[in-house]
Amino acid sequence: MSQVVFYVFATEEKSNSVAISAHFAHACRVAAFFYAQNKKVFIYTDSQEDAFAVDEYLWQFDGDSFVPHNLLGEGPKFGTPVEISWQAPVHPRPILINLSQKTPDFAINFQKIIDFVPYPEPQKIAARIRYSTYKKMGLTLSTQTVDNNSTAESTNKTED
Repeated sequence: MSQVVFYVFATEEKSNSVAISAHFAHACRVAAFFYAQNKKVFIYTDSQEDAFAVDEYLWQFDGDSFVPHNLLGEGPKFGTPVEISWQAPVHPRPILINLSQKTPDFAINFQKIIDFVPYPEPQKIAARIRYSTYKKMGLTLSTQTVDNNSTAESTNKTED
């Protein structure tokens, strides 16, 4: 059964980069974490523009630790450890990082789904709908609060 973790931004989002929102930046940190564990990750976005923004951010992400990534259809035949797209994945991967405002139709195919509850109210509403959809799918749900002033996170809730 797939496990879904929602990262909840408790305060207004702040990012070190003007070009990318805090939850996108956090998604890149999560992707780097899974890459360090030798896990393949698929980052799903709403649009080509968002996918390009995540791709560009990962190139500049951390000078000390490169995260191999590519946009879907670019790079090696079976992709790099982190693949980014606004379209459904071609090859199976264990981890989905959802940056879309919608629940992907293909989400059930992943072992672990990372999703976000950004601070702005319209995005919170969309996240609540995704949470409800995942719950109806019978997935295991948990939340973690992200403190924008530090990297500390705390687990708040788990549901089956």
